[in-house]
Order: sequence, then structure tokens, then C-alpha cells
Amino acid sequence: MEFKPYIPPEKSLPEYTIKAFVLGVILSIVMGAANAYLGMYAGMTVSASIPAAVISMAILFAFKDRNILENNMVQTAASAGESLAAGVIFTFPALVVLGYYTTFPYYLVTIIAALGGSLGALFTVVLRRAFIVEEKLPYPEGTACAEVLIAGDKGGSHAKPILYGGIFGGLFKLLGSSGLWKGTVEAAKMVGSRVYYFGSDLSAALIAVGYIVGLNIAFLVFLGGAIAWFIAIPIYAGQMGATDLSPVDMAWVIWSTKIRYMGVGAMVVGGIWSLIKLRNPIKRGIKAGLEVAKKRQAGEAVLRTEEDLPLNYVLILIAAFVIPLFLLYFHIIGSIGIAAVMAVILLIVGFLGSSIAGYLAGVVGSSNNPVSGITIMSLLFTAFVLKALGLSGMEGMAATILVAAVICTAAAIAGDTMQDLATGYLVGATPKRQQVFEIVGTFFAALVMAPVLNLLIQAYGIAGTPTAKENALAAPQAFLMAKVTEGVFTGNLEWNMIYIGAGIAIALIVLDEILAMKGSKFRTPVMPVAVGIYLPLSLGVPIFIGGLIKHFVTKARGGGAEKPTDPGVLGAAGLIAGEALMGIFFAALIVAGVAPSAGFSSNVLGILILAGIAVWLYMTGRKE
Repeated sequence: MEFKPYIPPEKSLPEYTIKAFVLGVILSIVMGAANAYLGMYAGMTVSASIPAAVISMAILFAFKDRNILENNMVQTAASAGESLAAGVIFTFPALVVLGYYTTFPYYLVTIIAALGGSLGALFTVVLRRAFIVEEKLPYPEGTACAEVLIAGDKGGSHAKPILYGGIFGGLFKLLGSSGLWKGTVEAAKMVGSRVYYFGSDLSAALIAVGYIVGLNIAFLVFLGGAIAWFIAIPIYAGQMGATDLSPVDMAWVIWSTKIRYMGVGAMVVGGIWSLIKLRNPIKRGIKAGLEVAKKRQAGEAVLRTEEDLPLNYVLILIAAFVIPLFLLYFHIIGSIGIAAVMAVILLIVGFLGSSIAGYLAGVVGSSNNPVSGITIMSLLFTAFVLKALGLSGMEGMAATILVAAVICTAAAIAGDTMQDLATGYLVGATPKRQQVFEIVGTFFAALVMAPVLNLLIQAYGIAGTPTAKENALAAPQAFLMAKVTEGVFTGNLEWNMIYIGAGIAIALIVLDEILAMKGSKFRTPVMPVAVGIYLPLSLGVPIFIGGLIKHFVTKARGGGAEKPTDPGVLGAAGLIAGEALMGIFFAALIVAGVAPSAGFSSNVLGILILAGIAVWLYMTGRKE
């Protein structure tokens, strides 16, 4: 049976409108800023497509001439800001960790973010038909967003849970940041010579993240933390001997200097496995895209819903975006030859990484897309090549990070673009117009990335660096990029820990393949466990709690398939947006010197209020 979108190809509705442009740009900037904070704090971002779609519908409801394709354009541009933030915060803060920068030059971040992200959107043009139309990948968040848009077009209203969630998440962050409780509740105890630690961040946003990704992924993130903090750290502590450190400090030191490198090994193996698994889909995607381009060039009719950006335009734009990046690298490095090699690496590895990200977004969704693993692969390759060409020390490490930053932003935007195109495929949008709006959203979000990064670093700093202040941000992915790069150039990588992590990843891959053959609903993808090993346990605990809430909601509703428009998902999205935006607000207050001083009252109060929010999320999720 031939697929028919909600708006048929024969019907043409306004998609490029002033309302869509203005609203899309504003939401792209807001979502980008909010997710930059969340990513620096927790090492992950959450897809902004559904919140953007709901907000768009609520605002455009005031206009009589609104339509669903206009709303789709808004969410396309808006979600680009969230994805660009992931690419930026996963890489640029690594230059602070390395000591190369303490604040970022505006031109550097803006150029790399805008052009790298736009390359990611362009790389996916030849992949859309293969992955979405022929492979029929599920693209969970893209499908969810389409259902939100269609329900709204039919008269449904879904703004209320997001509004309440935003208020609760923002107020909780406001009270905590005002000094009523600490951000983390933690304790550790020595048992003989071994140290055992447990802790949890008091964060509504992290509970919401767990709710959105579900129990399977949330459990795997917690499992990674359990491997690191309940097994590896006690074993390593038993070999350390006497120390003057408190049990809590001892656990943190062991984790930050040794154990977290297990996560590096797991991510590298996961990235290689992704390459092996996706080689054939990538080949088919390129072939299918070229066939459609030939059909258009021959003058044959192409349906509106099958119109991608013309291939010749795509190639011209790719060249136009790579040339400024080459000149930027030459300006920084001072060698035409090395700058050219860097440009070639970002072009080839960037396309490959974008293809992997676009495919994985269709399988696990944008929120779970292992962009960091793709970036680590590119980073290791780039570091070894540049080292072989004679670059060394800080210059070599900075050059490696700047190439990885382009690839990371490209991969992040590629995954988001494919998710948005999947939404467009279902609602009946014109692909080439979405591809243009993705680039528009990327460019405008790029304009605020440097100020937001500098604001966060000045206000909070990055844990483990001279910039660190009270409640310093973990920036886990950026820390990982810095340490891997440093290890390649100095020869001091924690190879034993990396090998152990790689072994864990291989075991998980074998287990996942066995589970797949048996048709099990529970799977063991490597990346969530690797992230759990690398992140503090205190982040994994609330994520796991959120996953449990989602599980109990599903059971209470009879175990049926959840609709993406369910209030629980929208309420969780609101919690994330509220806490993240309040985090940005408090960063501004800290920099301005007017933030309230910390005078912690009672962690019990914070725990009780957070428990109340968790109950609200459960009750909201149970609603039909």
C-alpha cells in the first residue's frame, strides 16, 4: 500500500512565511541556549522538536491563516538550535580543559558552529530517501513530533503539561540555586581499604530525561554508573593504600583520574561497531539520492514531497562552507598543507559521521544518538594524522579539537535534520524547504553559542579546571575529548582502563546481538552504558528514577504503546526546558554579581519537593 502523508503532495500550503521564520529563529536561539546549559551540566541534550512544535501551535493559534506545514517549519528551525548546542558543548569546552582558552573568541565559535552544522544538514540530502522512504527507519522523535502536529491541526491542545512542567522545573532550579539545598546529595563509606559511594543530583530535568528515554536506556546509564562506582572504584581503592582524603573525595579522585577512561574505551568500540553495522545503509543512501538527482536533471516530474535540494546546489554550498573553514585553520595553524589536510579530514570523516548520526537517529532517536562516540572516533583519527604530520603540544591538541568540533556539530545537526525530515515526510512537507530552514536555524543559533558558553564558564566554570567555581559544570563530553586528545599527543592515555572499557563494550555488543536474535524487547546498546561509566553516578540515579516512573506509568495504563502526545512526555519536556532556562538565568545573575549567596538550609526539603514533582509527573503520565 502506497504511503500517503497527512497533507497530500498535490496540495500546496504556505511553508515559507514571516511568522514561521521569526518564531523558528527565536525558538532556535532559546532552545540552543537552554540545551547548552543542560549539556554542560549533564553531558546530554534532549530533542527540542516536540516542545517547539507545541509552543509553535500555541502561538500560531492566534493567526487565522496558520497551517500544519508552517508549524513544521518552526520546529525544524527550532530543533536545530538544540542539536547545534550539543555539537558545541561536547567539543569547545575541551579547549578550556586543555588550558588553551579561558573564554572563547566570538568569531571562532560562530564560524565553526554555523558552517559545521550547515554541512551536517547538507550531507543528509542524499540520505533522506534511503533512510526514511526505503529503509523506513522509525525515527521515534520525528514520528512523535508528526503526531503532535497532526493532533494540533485537528484541534488537540497539548500546551498545558509543558507549561506546568516548565513552571515546576524552573521554580525547583530557582529554589535550589538560591541556596535552600545542595545540588547533590552524597555519602561514602570505607569498608576496609575500599570506598563505597552513593549520591544523587537533585534535578527535575534529569528525572525528565529518564522519563523520555524510558527504562531500558535509563537502566543502562545507571548500570554504567554502577560498574564504575560500585565495582571499579572499590577495587581500585583497595590497591591505593592509606590516604588523607575523605571517603567522598577519595571516590571522586579515583573516578575522575582513572575509572572514567573505561568510558572512553567503551565509546571507541561502540563507534567502530556503528561503522561496521551501517556501511551498507550508507552506500544505499548515496545511491538512492543520486538516482533522484538524475531523474530531476532529465526533466522528469518529481512530487513536491520528494523535492530535495538539487545536488549541484548542495555541492556548491559544501565547497562554500569548507573554504572558510580551511582559511580559519590556516589562520590558526599557519600552514597551508596542514590546514588543507584538516579540511579534507572534516569533509570525509564529517560526511561519514553525519551518515552514521542520521541513521542512528532513526533507530534510537536524537536524544540517544551517540554523537559523542562518533566525535571520539574522528578525534582519534585526526589526532594521529596531525601528530604524524609533525604537530605537537598545545598547537596539535587545539587543531585536533577544532576539526572534531566541525565534525561533532555536523553529526549533531545531521541526526536532527533526518528526524525533522521524517516528521515532514509524515505530515507532507517539502523536503528542500525543510533543509533550508534547518540551515537557517543553525546559523541563528550559532550567533549565541559563544556568549552562552562564556557566560556559563564565567558563572560556574568547568569542574577539574582553574575556571571551576561553586556548582562547577561537569562538561563530561568535553572533558573526555580533551583527555583523549591530550593522551594521544603525550602518550599518557590510561590505556589499561581504556582496554577494560573496550572489553565491557564487546561483551555488551555480544549480549545485544544475542538479545536481538531472541527478539527481546530489552537491548544493551553500548553508548548508554559508556556514558554511565563516564558520568558521575549522581547523574545516573535521577535518570534511572525517571525511567522507573515511565515504566510504572506504562504498567498503570495497561502496557499499551504510548502516544507521543501523552501528557507525561510533554510534562517531562517542560521540566527540562524550565530547569535549563533557569540555569541560564542564574548564570547571568552570577556574572552580574547579584546572585544570592549559598546558605544551604536542608537537603530534606529539596528531596521532598523533588519527590512531589516526580509524583506529579507520574500522575500526569497516567492521564489519557
